[in-house]
Amino acid sequence: MTVVHPNQRVAVLVDSQNLYHSAHSLYSRNIDYSALLEEAVQGRELTRAIAYVIRADSPEEESFFEALIDIGFETKIKDIKTFGDGSKKADWDVGMSLDAVTLAPHVDTVVLCTGDGDFSRLCSHLRHQGVRVEVMALGPSTADELVEATDSFVDLTDHEERFLL
Repeated sequence: MTVVHPNQRVAVLVDSQNLYHSAHSLYSRNIDYSALLEEAVQGRELTRAIAYVIRADSPEEESFFEALIDIGFETKIKDIKTFGDGSKKADWDVGMSLDAVTLAPHVDTVVLCTGDGDFSRLCSHLRHQGVRVEVMALGPSTADELVEATDSFVDLTDHEERFLL
């Protein structure tokens, strides 16, 4: 696919739940979203930066959502669903995928910040449409099929001092 150049229009889509759980399970640390966005853009023209987050009614989440906005992210918030059996579920896979497909005609590159292998088919589709696809995630918790489906993979664990708080 295309090489990276300053005139590329870039959309950055962040699966916050995936990154949060990966960073906490592997390192008991948080993601530095400012460093993540800077690396994702790489001096190119940022078209959209969207962080997909889940509202779970924890005390610090509103300040986290506000911090994302201050960094430059648009936030899309979904409430966690609790089912009759007590189980809980919330994910943004379909929403992120629809946004990526909708944005594809308006950008040259989509950067997906997730390790979720469910997005490998999306990567293949975007690449078929002529969009460069880059993935940024924590390598040990990233699906192999996702890495194989991209033009570029940035393993955040290779630079944990930069990307983890």
